Amino acid sequence: MPTRNVAILLFPNVELLDFCGPYEVFSIAARQTEQPAFRVYTVAESVEPIASANGLSAIPDFSLTEAPPADLLLVPGGIGTRKEIDNVALLDWIRNAAQNAELVLSVCTGALLLGKAGLLDSLETTTHHVAHDLLREIVPSAVVHEDRRFVDNGRVITSAGIAAGIDMSLHVVRRLLGDEVASATAKHLEYPHEQG
Repeated sequence: MPTRNVAILLFPNVELLDFCGPYEVFSIAARQTEQPAFRVYTVAESVEPIASANGLSAIPDFSLTEAPPADLLLVPGGIGTRKEIDNVALLDWIRNAAQNAELVLSVCTGALLLGKAGLLDSLETTTHHVAHDLLREIVPSAVVHEDRRFVDNGRVITSAGIAAGIDMSLHVVRRLLGDEVASATAKHLEYPHEQG
């Protein structure tokens, strides 16, 4: 089984658990297989430290121009998405990275960035409850589910706010690696997890 690259996008005022939760899930899942199933790394416009929405800083592994191709592209949310929806360079990178990705994932208001990049047109989706109407405004053709923790369209999967990104990530692990690996990952996390 090849190791899949999991690229997690960072930007100023990103929601901390939006990216750290999935980072932890995929990193732990990688240790459940003989050959690491995932290589998880962060990507941002530059490798300068980025302050999350609650102040904790993270140093991205790669800049947009140096990042390895993503097999799984994950776009988190946070209050910073409101500014980034007008960041042409970032949206272009998301669009380009998504073209060859096996799966495109968003957590919380990361869906706004996917939507602005044209990746949610006519799809079923979800986001943080405070942004349902904004997502509908950005992607009028999308069906926004207000009562779902995540929505799986096959190649594009979106999740509701913050902790729902962990549920979505465990779902992806189950899809790609099976119930046994997903359950072992959830157990290590001490996270409630129902097999699908």
